[in-house]
Amino acid sequence: MATKFHHEQIYRGPEVMARLTEARIIVCGAGAVGSNLAENLARQGAGNLCVIDRDRVEEHNVSTQVWTLDDVGGFKAETLQHLLFRAVGVEIEAVAKELTEKNVRKLLTGADLVVDGFDNSVSRRLVADHCEREGLPCLHVGLNADYAEVIWNEKYRVPSDAAGDVCDYPLARNLVLMATALAGETVLRFLAENQRDSWTLTLGDFSVRPY
Repeated sequence: MATKFHHEQIYRGPEVMARLTEARIIVCGAGAVGSNLAENLARQGAGNLCVIDRDRVEEHNVSTQVWTLDDVGGFKAETLQHLLFRAVGVEIEAVAKELTEKNVRKLLTGADLVVDGFDNSVSRRLVADHCEREGLPCLHVGLNADYAEVIWNEKYRVPSDAAGDVCDYPLARNLVLMATALAGETVLRFLAENQRDSWTLTLGDFSVRPY
C-alpha cells in the first residue's frame, strides 16, 4: 500500500528514508529559508525536526515563506509546527525564542545536523562558531536578490549585514524555492552518503555551481 512518502521512498530507498526519519535536524530560522526547507524536509519524510525562531509572522512574509494571511501575528516556529502536523502528520519541535550565547549549547545539543537559515550576521556567526567548536555538521543557506548559497561550515564565511531595514531587500520567490530545494537535496545526500557538497545559485542565468 502506498504511504504519504511513497514516491520519495521509491526514489531514495529504505535505508536513506530511515536515516531521514531518525536524524535530528535543527533548523535555525523560520523565514524564507527555514520555513520552506522545513516544509520540504517534512514532506520528504523527516521525522525529527526542530525549528528555532523568535519572530512572529508579518504580512510581508507571506510571499516568500509558507504562511497564509491567517497566520499573521503567530510565532513562526509554533505556526510551522501546526502547519506541518496538518500537512503530513509530522510533529516538529518548535522553539519560539532567540538563540543566544547563553542557550546555544542547550538548544543545539543532540543535533545530527544544524541548518543555519538566519538573516543576520550575529546569529549566523553564533551558529557557525558553536558548530565548529562542538564538531557538529552545519549547513548554511543564504539568499539575496538573485543569488543564493548552500555552504558547509568548513568553507563558510559569515557575510556582513546589508545596510538599512533587514526586511527591506530584493528577493525573488523563485530563488527561494530553488535554493531550498538545493539545500534539501544537499541534506539528503549528507544523510545518505555523508557528502558535503557546497553550492552557489544564481537565478538570472539558472546556474548552479560547486563552491
